[in-house]
Amino acid sequence: MKELSLNTIRSLFLDFFEQHEHLILPSFSLVPENDPSILLINAGMTPMKSWFTGSETPPAPRIATCQKCIRTPDIDRVGITDRHGTFFEMLGNFSFGDYFKKEAIQWAWDFSLEVLGMPEERIHVTVHVDDDEAYDLWIITGVPPERISRFDEENFWEHGTGPCGPCSELFFDRGEAYGCGSPDCAVGCECDRYIEYWNLVFTQFDKQEDGSYVPLEKKNIDTGAGLERIAAIMQGVTSMFEVDTIRAILDSASKETNTVYGASQETDIAIRVITDHVRSAMMMIADGILPGNEGRGYVLRRLIRRASRQGRLLGLDRPFLTPIMRTAILQSQEHYPELGREEAIIAVLETEEKRFDRTIRQGLELLQEACDKEKEKGSDILPGKIAFLLHDTFGFPIELTTEIAKEMGLTVDRESFNIEMQEQRTRARADFLEKTSTAWGQVVLPDEVRALEATRFLGYDTLEAEETLLFILRLSEDKKSLLLVDEAQTGDEVFLVTQATPFYALGGGQTADQGMGCQAGGTAVIDSAERTGDGIVLHQATVGQGTLKVGDTISLSVARGERKATARNHTATHLLHAALRAILGEQTTQKGSFVSPDRLRFDFQHDGPVSDEKLREIEQFVNRAILDDLKVNTELMAIDEARASGAVALFGEKYDDAVRVVSCGALSRELCGGTHLSSTGEMAFFRILTESGIASGIRRIEAVTGERAVEEAAADAALLTLLGEQLRAPKKELLNKLIHLEDRVRELSDEVKSLERGKLAESVEDISSEEEVIGAFHVLTHVFSDFDAEQLREAGDRFRDRLGEMAVVVLASALPDKVLWLAMVAPGAVKKGMKAGDLVREAAKITGGGGGGRPDMAQAGGRDVSQVDVAFEAIRSMIREI
Repeated sequence: MKELSLNTIRSLFLDFFEQHEHLILPSFSLVPENDPSILLINAGMTPMKSWFTGSETPPAPRIATCQKCIRTPDIDRVGITDRHGTFFEMLGNFSFGDYFKKEAIQWAWDFSLEVLGMPEERIHVTVHVDDDEAYDLWIITGVPPERISRFDEENFWEHGTGPCGPCSELFFDRGEAYGCGSPDCAVGCECDRYIEYWNLVFTQFDKQEDGSYVPLEKKNIDTGAGLERIAAIMQGVTSMFEVDTIRAILDSASKETNTVYGASQETDIAIRVITDHVRSAMMMIADGILPGNEGRGYVLRRLIRRASRQGRLLGLDRPFLTPIMRTAILQSQEHYPELGREEAIIAVLETEEKRFDRTIRQGLELLQEACDKEKEKGSDILPGKIAFLLHDTFGFPIELTTEIAKEMGLTVDRESFNIEMQEQRTRARADFLEKTSTAWGQVVLPDEVRALEATRFLGYDTLEAEETLLFILRLSEDKKSLLLVDEAQTGDEVFLVTQATPFYALGGGQTADQGMGCQAGGTAVIDSAERTGDGIVLHQATVGQGTLKVGDTISLSVARGERKATARNHTATHLLHAALRAILGEQTTQKGSFVSPDRLRFDFQHDGPVSDEKLREIEQFVNRAILDDLKVNTELMAIDEARASGAVALFGEKYDDAVRVVSCGALSRELCGGTHLSSTGEMAFFRILTESGIASGIRRIEAVTGERAVEEAAADAALLTLLGEQLRAPKKELLNKLIHLEDRVRELSDEVKSLERGKLAESVEDISSEEEVIGAFHVLTHVFSDFDAEQLREAGDRFRDRLGEMAVVVLASALPDKVLWLAMVAPGAVKKGMKAGDLVREAAKITGGGGGGRPDMAQAGGRDVSQVDVAFEAIRSMIREI
């Protein structure tokens, strides 16, 4: 066989099926679209479920892809074996009611022999025990009976009810050297001789609830060939980590960790984990996933931190993954254009690894102390509460805590950890439900309403329309369904349904319109509008006077002022997005937005706060665009055409085949279904209110436009006037006046501290007389009144220096509502086993608080001042035992 690179094999596969009239699609994103059943795409056919079930029409009857996939159930096996990995690429050819077994079998055979050049005699196949058709087709193709095996469940693909069918697998015989030596060794043996590289699934049945199988009217083909497995075969290597592109990453990992691959099993496992996890993290970040504590974000965080943790096991105490990921990007960027955003991808990796580096230093100390305590108690179980604290506060994945605890000879109480996690989810869910609700979010619509066509939106062209009132709905008493009524009276809260509407329904980050609905016999105030999953707009209304009747004409009128204000804010988000990309960099991508008549909110990906200087630049950028009075154009075009024209699409958003593209001159061009201004000059003025962080790597800007922006500017001017009057200085001198006052306050503060230090020095002699000798230690305990932490530390330094090498100083400061603790231990006492952290932890525990620190100095706090003397006595007892 001719040795072929992984990238070459991928191209050969796609070219082969393109020649056989398949539409070649790029890999789908790892983020599933409208599929809540999975977190990440884990098979080649997964993104095509709707095409296989017939709920959506595929773009072509024949399709071929190379799909990025992530699977993490076996993450603990990664590195330990040569075969396990979390990221892999799945080659696949698919037929939706077009060709079937004959073509699928023939093409798999042709590609294996004619394109890859595999020796015919080394290919074995399997079929289902009852699939005589597939068996006969393989015979016709040229495979002798002795190389065809029949299996039962292993060769039937099904997941619950629905489409299913038999499958046929292709195996490559690597030779006796890879076998187990058994005379019965054959396809299906657990040894490494026969390696499966392609699975052909013949979807021909529909499994019913009663367990019966009904033949499908249109039969489908779903095949999957592991790219890394084929590459291993073609390159004559036994491990996926020896495949050319993956080996390049592995070599980079060895270089960055100063290790030699193959020198030891322990080192090899760590290097393989780093190699695999970097590949996975790279692809996830490229698809817009960010590290977090939930869902996909948690998977990514776990992968990055697990890889970084391996570096620590190899002796590194610094972030090191960046050069390795750059190597990984280089290996795959030719086929995956999303990897072209290299610096943005690296920025996410570096931020997470640095964050982990900081937190692991803190968390490891806590974990070490917790493990030591459990060992002292004779326990080999780490409490779930500790594991949860590490997860919740320090971002430690539970798996990482488990690994480290195992190294220390302990197992984690997963059951109690899971209880803590469930309680947290329950609290979060209750909080979410309390803060978010819709009038009909979980209710059932009448069948008559659901049968309607989607409501047509007229609001791009008009704010008024006359329509027939098709239905009036009211919420049932149990609030679980909407009921049909013929009319609504004064005061009734109802939902109105028409065939078309000028009201914009809540969605796309834009609030719903408000306005009026009027009939000859009555009027209603329309407070909101929302679109159901079937596309039907429900106008939430309160009847103001008279009676509304089904079947009569209703005049719908949108509130012009609020619509205009919303349009100002929506167009402003587009200009703000352009400003962020221009000033902070192209990697600054939108992560969400919301606009209403009052203000706008814009979330974006960025590491760390945006400086005041940059915020001023952003604000000026937008206001220059307003002064330039740029024309705002809206075009309707095909999605592919829109993307080709450079229009920015929000990642993860699902778009129809035809989309609206909104352009603000040459500055901005985005896919958007919202309502906008005719020109940027109508915005009048743009003002940023706040910039803040809302999640790891996600920032939020809140801003106002138009009249609200003018009001904010006027309020700022009024505040400056009041400050000037208070400080008796004109506006231009305010800054100098404040600087002068700060300097004066600092001088007075230094004088006070100097006086306090003098007072403390005088009292050292007196307090030092309270020294006790306990065993080998010179111990001083004392309570001060109203000392802050800095004063307490200064006192501790003085007493420790005075008492000498065996000094043990424990001080408390009694404040009105709390107590501060400080412990300082001289070097000689530390060598004897005295630890300041243990002392203050005991004191804090007795006084109802917590804290800790280094062996030579530690601080803590408590809430119960009355227990200070009890705590001191406990500390003396601890010292006596050392």
